[in-house]
Amino acid sequence: MFYELRRYTIRKGKMRQWVKLMEEEIIPFQVSKGMVVSGSFTAEQDDTLYVWLRRFASEAERKRLYASVYQSPHWKKVIGPRTKALLDASTIVVTRLRPTAKSVLQ
Repeated sequence: MFYELRRYTIRKGKMRQWVKLMEEEIIPFQVSKGMVVSGSFTAEQDDTLYVWLRRFASEAERKRLYASVYQSPHWKKVIGPRTKALLDASTIVVTRLRPTAKSVLQ
């Protein structure tokens, strides 16, 4: 099992719209496809930083879920295009994390 920590830079003044899109559409859609979203965060002192955390049982599961979400017509035609006005995709940082033995996220 591993986690995927995703750091996004949200365009100035767009955080409220971004969080609404994430919480009302993106996260529910991804969860409906089988994704496990473990957390969603904004930064207290940086109004452009958004971070979220997803959990995968294996690399094979990650690949399957990525295809199910990002290759779907709904993502390509409805959700994906709407992210461009809110998110600076060139700054996305994805870090894979493995919980340690004492982590509550085991």
